[in-house]
Amino acid sequence: MKTISRIPCLLGRRIPRILGFISLGITLPALAADTEFTIPVNPSNTFAKIDIEEALAELPPGERWIEHLNEDLLPFWTLRTALGQPVGNFPTYRCNDGSLPDSHHLCPELAHADPSIVKLDRDYIRAKSRQVFAYGIAYHLTGEERYLTYATAGADWLLEHAIDTVGGGAFSWFRNGQGEPAVLQRTSQDLAYAVSGFGFLYYLTHDQKYLDIVVYLKEHIFGTYYDKAWDLLRWVRETNADGDDPGQKELVSQLDQIYGYLLWTTTAVEDAQLRADWEADLRQLAVAMREQFFADSYGLYWGAITDTTAMDLGKPHTDFGHSIKTLWLTYRVGLLTGDQGLVNFAKPRMYRIIERAYLPSTGSWARGFKPKANGGDEWVLDHEKEWWSLAELDQTTATLALVDPVFVRILPQTYDYWFKHMVDHEHGGIWHMVFAQDNQPDLSIPKQHSWKNAFHSFEHALIGYLTTRQLHGEPIELYYAFSHRPAEGSVHPYLYFGDVESMAAQPGFKSDRLARYTPTKVTFTSLR
Repeated sequence: MKTISRIPCLLGRRIPRILGFISLGITLPALAADTEFTIPVNPSNTFAKIDIEEALAELPPGERWIEHLNEDLLPFWTLRTALGQPVGNFPTYRCNDGSLPDSHHLCPELAHADPSIVKLDRDYIRAKSRQVFAYGIAYHLTGEERYLTYATAGADWLLEHAIDTVGGGAFSWFRNGQGEPAVLQRTSQDLAYAVSGFGFLYYLTHDQKYLDIVVYLKEHIFGTYYDKAWDLLRWVRETNADGDDPGQKELVSQLDQIYGYLLWTTTAVEDAQLRADWEADLRQLAVAMREQFFADSYGLYWGAITDTTAMDLGKPHTDFGHSIKTLWLTYRVGLLTGDQGLVNFAKPRMYRIIERAYLPSTGSWARGFKPKANGGDEWVLDHEKEWWSLAELDQTTATLALVDPVFVRILPQTYDYWFKHMVDHEHGGIWHMVFAQDNQPDLSIPKQHSWKNAFHSFEHALIGYLTTRQLHGEPIELYYAFSHRPAEGSVHPYLYFGDVESMAAQPGFKSDRLARYTPTKVTFTSLR
């Protein structure tokens, strides 16, 4: 995810000893650079016992996330202006009230926006694809047909217009109706998010047409961008007009292949060989990020390792959000592939970031580090609130709470902050940035732009629902739309595992567009 402003990270192989939870009453011992982790143990052998029942009583019910989806998110994303002309050609930009831009009288949030996120002459494929993903989640959580109709309309539009049948892969954006840029000038991150909508529709439907396009785009990305000497996916293969350079070594080139489509698509793959191949790719990406990007000094991943000067605090993508997301996905890849080394690497380091990032005084998250004074060497926590970073920290904390309920102490506070302050209670949707000083939104940034669509906020709602239902010991109900009876072991609750308690066909869809699919409610227990 693109981050506006500065933040942190570093490199190493071994890490400080134990990570306690200061905010939860567990003492953090002195850092010892040459000692191994044990997870997390207080050397004094004294603990403040957590009343788990009391903590769970403060955690909102799983239905709160369905309410959030219906009342806070969907009103902004189901406006006629959001659906495109025709429906499925979703617009990249809208004003904060949901209206489309008027080039003669631009709303202030678009007129004065950071040019790195607003280029009004470009209509981005990644934005359209991520909106497909979001409508897929809306159907997944509610079973309402119209959301799947929107998702498939968007995917079909992309299939017709966004695939580069000459150069290969997909375009990054349209300008004056033409797909751009040249094939080798596209970033591997843009291409990853071009796959997102197709991947999620395959996960929901098991429809071969969506798997085929995922396979095609995935093979194009890995075949074009993988550099064997680096053991990394490159950023671009040719210099482009945005200043991207083939020498860049970017974390998100690797990370967003996992996050944008590959992890949760792999869990739905029915072909044993393809699934094994993709699991091997997932593991290779996670190992490469661990070995080349992680810095134990700050307990964070570098956003880039292009050269030594890139590996420093304040560089793009060196922050809590990217680091916690990378560790969360490394943990999930380790569980999926049976690589205990990845699990053991990720788990204690997630603890440490949560310990650093959680702000008990406000029940919210910091997003990284910033200079205490301009030009100074002393760095302090950056308390400003950027929507996607808060979502990733919540999601990782909720995931850890499944095996370590002490984290339940944090979640009611951070969820409450999200519901109160990150939601636009007038027009719906989620603010890009909220100022820590007064919890007011930064109105100079649009709620929808080239890097901010419905993707993160809808995923946040899905994971909030999944994990909260499990923490309360309640079954999880999700809606699929299968094109055929899925193979055993290919139906999962997103990127988690769960026991399928029941799989019940629902009344058929009314739309001809969805005639080939069988709406199906799947009930899971034992989310893990």
